[in-house]
Amino acid sequence: MTAPTQSQPNERRNLGLLVAAQSLGGASPPIIISLGGLVGQQLSTNPSASTLPVSLYQLGLALSTLPAAWLMHRMGRRFTYVIGALIGATGGAIAAHGIAQSDFVMFCLGIALAGFYAACVQSYRFAAADVHAGDTAKQASAISRIMVGGLIAAIIGPQVVIWTRDAIPGTPFAGSFYSQALLALLAVPIVAMLRLPRVQTKVVEGVARPLSEIAKTPQFIVACSASVVSYGLMSFLMTAAPMAMVGCGHTIGEAALGIQWHVLAMFAPSFFTGRLIARYGNRTITSLGLAMIGGAAVLALLGLDIFNFWAALVLLGVGWNFGFIGATSMLTECYRPAERTKVQALNDFLMFGTMAIASFGSGQLLHTLGWNAINIGVLPLIALVLALIAMQSRKMQKQKQNAA
Repeated sequence: MTAPTQSQPNERRNLGLLVAAQSLGGASPPIIISLGGLVGQQLSTNPSASTLPVSLYQLGLALSTLPAAWLMHRMGRRFTYVIGALIGATGGAIAAHGIAQSDFVMFCLGIALAGFYAACVQSYRFAAADVHAGDTAKQASAISRIMVGGLIAAIIGPQVVIWTRDAIPGTPFAGSFYSQALLALLAVPIVAMLRLPRVQTKVVEGVARPLSEIAKTPQFIVACSASVVSYGLMSFLMTAAPMAMVGCGHTIGEAALGIQWHVLAMFAPSFFTGRLIARYGNRTITSLGLAMIGGAAVLALLGLDIFNFWAALVLLGVGWNFGFIGATSMLTECYRPAERTKVQALNDFLMFGTMAIASFGSGQLLHTLGWNAINIGVLPLIALVLALIAMQSRKMQKQKQNAA
């Protein structure tokens, strides 16, 4: 029997800390997404600008992926994660103060700042995957385990909304954003205890290819397309859903609970997604996830009862989990160790940039065309990416047959 290596306890410790950090950092998006549009409606005189805060959050996340990756490259992940949590706390405090002052611009500024923290939280999955570079099965398992922290966040975030939305008399929702700032502060000592290896600046295996060359490979195109569509469409529907629910006569509490069930569904499958990928392959699980997202859109089109909203959000969450983790696993096959930081950053920049565009558009579409139009628009994109994955899978099968 092989004795455990010296690095294994440290790997387990880091993984536990990353799960804890994910639990706190992952609680911010449910708060921002469930309340951002409602606060936007409260503070903005233009109904079409109601989702602007959520869109700026997504934009801040997208624009932060590249500088966060550069900072990790230069100063290490631990330093960057501490800075990110401090910026997240500052953003939450500014957003809460903007609500108290009825200042829409200040609220948007605070939400946008929280995007840098979110970019750091999103990279936790790569920090775990890099430990098992070259072993796809172990990487998928590590990613899934980190995402389990999101399950805890799915409980924390919406409950914070319910408990604190009226905590400050006369200033609805400000208490929730002060609480968001506190959660980010609690994450600071946790990420400060990480002992992660610095991102390697030297070539580990082979020659590092230019990023433009990697981006043109079929493997990257398919993996990134699956990431962009699964995350972008999830954001597209989730951003509009709370406002659509309230617009259909459902309560704010029901909308917050719907988001809570959605976020629970996003992360609960992480207990077994890695094993499913190891058994059936990342392309199969990614395709299943995309099909579920399409199914959620169909379910939403069938009615406007609370059951339709909640059931669609749950199916959307499970579909995102399969699609996102599967696509992340596919991405790890696209680069060499020396190329990982820049490829990961490019993937996340494209993915979260698309999310920002999606959330900008969802408010306008909801206001002008309605909830049904948003769901109808999901289906062609799902079909396109499923076709790309199917084509790549057939090509790989033919290559294996020819090699045999």
